[in-house]
Amino acid sequence: MNIARRSRPKTGALPTGPALDRYGSVDMARQLWLLRHGDAEPHGARPDFDRHLTDRGRDEAAAAGHALRALEVEFASVLTSPKLRAAETAHLAAGAWGGTVQERQLLASGLTAPDALDLLAEEDADARILLVGHEPDLSRTVGDLTGARIDLKKGGLAVVRAHGASGELMRLLRPSDLKLIAGEARFSERPLRLR
Repeated sequence: MNIARRSRPKTGALPTGPALDRYGSVDMARQLWLLRHGDAEPHGARPDFDRHLTDRGRDEAAAAGHALRALEVEFASVLTSPKLRAAETAHLAAGAWGGTVQERQLLASGLTAPDALDLLAEEDADARILLVGHEPDLSRTVGDLTGARIDLKKGGLAVVRAHGASGELMRLLRPSDLKLIAGEARFSERPLRLR
């Protein structure tokens, strides 16, 4: 019996031609790491742009940074919203591994999945970038890329492996998860890995 090999049907979900080139090959392992700012002063305490992290928020940001260091994640870039609470979160987290932070206005409000992919496309083929921002933008971006419906908690982290113009939700970590990873790293002789 002669069985012809059938190619996978095209679903139309991924772009072709220049759009696919813009976002990279489907086989690439580009990753978006999305960190929501830590707990901040309440609305109305001061203008929204100038709201600081609380002590709890600073602890969440530091724990996220120590967890990322323990996981030995290397970022091509760390990009943050210029709003104070997000910038503080980014600097505290990146300080755990000596990373540098760049502000991007589009992370302040209205971030979309194509925006996130455009930021990722600025980097090498297997790059990881950390985006520090706000809700509902981060959860909506994850949802638009993966189809997953998430609620990213303050100080929480979502990891998306990008496949062309879509993605796969690899991890969703609450602040308590990041604190555990950061704490376990202090007592472990071997580096922790998140794949």
